[in-house]
Amino acid sequence: MSYLFPRGSVRRTHSRNKKIIMVGDPIGDFIIRLKNAGAVKHETVSIPFSKMKMAVAETLKENGYIKNVEKQGKKVRKTIHVELAYKEDGTHRIDDVKRISKPGRRVYKASNELFPVRYGNGHLVLSTPKGIMTNIQARKEKVGGEALFEIY
Repeated sequence: MSYLFPRGSVRRTHSRNKKIIMVGDPIGDFIIRLKNAGAVKHETVSIPFSKMKMAVAETLKENGYIKNVEKQGKKVRKTIHVELAYKEDGTHRIDDVKRISKPGRRVYKASNELFPVRYGNGHLVLSTPKGIMTNIQARKEKVGGEALFEIY
């Protein structure tokens, strides 16, 4: 016997007492897992695999927000293992994350609408036709796209 709940809720199965977590916003879940793991000083965090999350993780690695990223596992049990980056004083490299485009409201930006985030101390991550990139790269390549989140 199982109970079904709305998106983003937990479904419990009485036979084995398993928890199945259903995520309505996978990118939002990914960035919040990174932020929360850094807040409690974890070295690594494991996240369910998707090509989109892997591309976002690679972009964050290029910009120094995470140390290392690798794919592990086979077939349906693939995960992304992320090694978190910390500053010299021991604080997490990711101070805050702000989700811009959400499943209920998509936000798109043209290349001429891309401005510096936090006076140049942060990045806006975009999903463009040329792949996942930051606002700086997108402005150079004169391409716009869906504004996923700001990170600083």
